[in-house]
Amino acid sequence: MDLAANVEAIQRHITAACTRAGRDPRTVQLMAVSKGHPPEAIRAVADTGLTLFGESKIQEAKVKIPQCPSRLHWQMIGHLQSNKVKDAVQLFEMIQSVDSLSLAEELNKRAEQSAKTLPILLEVNVAGESSKFGYGPESVLAELEQLNSLKRLELHGLMTIAPYVQDVERVRPFFRKLRQLKEQCEQQLGAPLPVLSMGMSGDFEVAIEEGSTLVRVGTAIFGERTYTRPVASQD
Repeated sequence: MDLAANVEAIQRHITAACTRAGRDPRTVQLMAVSKGHPPEAIRAVADTGLTLFGESKIQEAKVKIPQCPSRLHWQMIGHLQSNKVKDAVQLFEMIQSVDSLSLAEELNKRAEQSAKTLPILLEVNVAGESSKFGYGPESVLAELEQLNSLKRLELHGLMTIAPYVQDVERVRPFFRKLRQLKEQCEQQLGAPLPVLSMGMSGDFEVAIEEGSTLVRVGTAIFGERTYTRPVASQD
């Protein structure tokens, strides 16, 4: 598989979506979602110039990250259990999947112990799917002040995972709703939230048209997942 050609194709699609939306392509970051893929594939993608990578499982990340180039930047995008927070604070530069005040408080405590400031995104379950984690939109607004008061956390924005559908136009309203929620949060806080993480391999162009600033692309870069190294436990 020509990973460099895959990355180039995605970047062309990002540029095209930005053009349709009247946006500068430099306002959209491309994250390579490397969960399920081995270090050698990550190194090949890094050789194209990409430096932002996302992982979903702590145990897998602990094995892989030390085997990858040190210049790479890693963010947690999967559901995070409270008993894995200590490792997450050490491994990742940002946690995109903060889905409760209790998790945020645990992250804040561990960041304090590590003398770190940790950027976070709030994961929002915009579609209300029972199979997915995330805040309900109303809960985000209700807990926003408490979340923002945690001294060791920096709230940078919101993240969502849209429903999987064949017709990507059907997810447009969910992306639009997250953008509108971000604007409400900004009004409530009186401060900008620069990151809107939405859009994956099948729907990132629609997400960009609706305001995404960070798209998380795995399969369209790496192909199907192949990484099978056994790990001690799963998230």
